[in-house]
Amino acid sequence: MSQPDVASDPTKIRKLGRRHAALGSIVSAYEKWHSLADDYEAAVELSSEDADFAAEAKRLEPQVSGAEEALRVALIPRDPDDARDTIMEIKAGAGGDEAALFAGDLLRMYLRYAEKRGWSTEMMSENGTELGGIKDAQIAFRTKGSVAPQDGVWASLKYEGGVHRVQRIPVTESQGRIQTSAAGVIVFPEADDDDDEIQIDPKDLKIDIFMSSGPGGQSVNTTYSAVRMTHIPTGIVVSMQDEKSQIQNRAAALRVLKSRLLALKHEQEEAEAADMRHSQVRSLDRSERIRTYNFPENRIVDHRTNYKAYNLDAVLDGDLQAVIDSDIQADEAERLSRQQA
Repeated sequence: MSQPDVASDPTKIRKLGRRHAALGSIVSAYEKWHSLADDYEAAVELSSEDADFAAEAKRLEPQVSGAEEALRVALIPRDPDDARDTIMEIKAGAGGDEAALFAGDLLRMYLRYAEKRGWSTEMMSENGTELGGIKDAQIAFRTKGSVAPQDGVWASLKYEGGVHRVQRIPVTESQGRIQTSAAGVIVFPEADDDDDEIQIDPKDLKIDIFMSSGPGGQSVNTTYSAVRMTHIPTGIVVSMQDEKSQIQNRAAALRVLKSRLLALKHEQEEAEAADMRHSQVRSLDRSERIRTYNFPENRIVDHRTNYKAYNLDAVLDGDLQAVIDSDIQADEAERLSRQQA
């Protein structure tokens, strides 16, 4: 990384920085285990001569086991995208206005969670409703500086993709009946601007320009600044209208498109390897759910891990880590079992 030709190349230094962080966590786990193991072995050897060493060996034994397990987990092959930043899309699903309000709740939950993690956020697009909900939104989440893979945005938010179901009494319900509605979340790792994994040929793009709609200032409905970008080979469509100029919307749309293509490329590679990681539910049908938020019982349930807690109010305020940890632990256990098989 200190070589001049590498230090002057942002792409190379970024890739090597991620690899350095990934290896650093393994080296750190190894050094901790090695140090504890040496101390334990020395204490055992001297325990027959001194009761203090026997007590020390007894104290160190569980620490050595814990460090050994931590090293084993660190050696599990990681998702190569874990250290990447992430783009998230939230869409209101079945349930009308109530679904849009719930989508807005999810947006606030993820923004508060990002704040607690020290991440920066960028609202790329947002299509709101009169009642304060959202029909759809796109948000970028980024870490501040280089981080170890396990601390990356994608390492945590990749588990959020799927259908989120809510059960509560809507503000529009006069009879006090509980209604079920849904919102969909799609996440994908953000491609770097100069990422050589994804090359887009301008000939493969169909770009339509139209007038912006909704809130956004004086330029709304007066200038053709909104952009709809279609990638012809894959059929992926990205629309952007929140920026003030057509150039800015083009750049934002291209950024999202490149990230979607990166995610698609990795999904295809995984499929070919018959090692699908965590396929995201693309449908917004309320029956294909990953999580349920029950307001009357203040309960949240993750249906993939059977995690259940009665602190929904805290979760919606951004205290989401325990839920995500249940997914991380289940994923690590699965990968560890495959490694041992």
